[in-house]
Amino acid sequence: MKEATVNFNPYLKPWKAPEPNNVAGKGQIEQPGQVENQIWQTRKAEPTRYENDFGDALEQVFGAGATELADVVDGLNRLGFRTPDGALWTTERFRSEVASLAE
Repeated sequence: MKEATVNFNPYLKPWKAPEPNNVAGKGQIEQPGQVENQIWQTRKAEPTRYENDFGDALEQVFGAGATELADVVDGLNRLGFRTPDGALWTTERFRSEVASLAE
């Protein structure tokens, strides 16, 4: 008996066209160019100067190798980046500030 060479998967299930689903937006995908792209989709407003500076300072601290919270706090204080009220950072203050920025 001669074996036949097959160039396709004979066990592949046939393609099934998607069916509309109107349950709470399931199956809805944004169509490129048809939905407004909001720059800050997960933010209440554009970042403030302080938030941008805070992010820049954190990049420097992490770039210098900080991996623990105490290292991050020490790094911010060494850079001279202060809390919004001008105080030195503590671990408690850092946790509080990050939590408030995440709201």
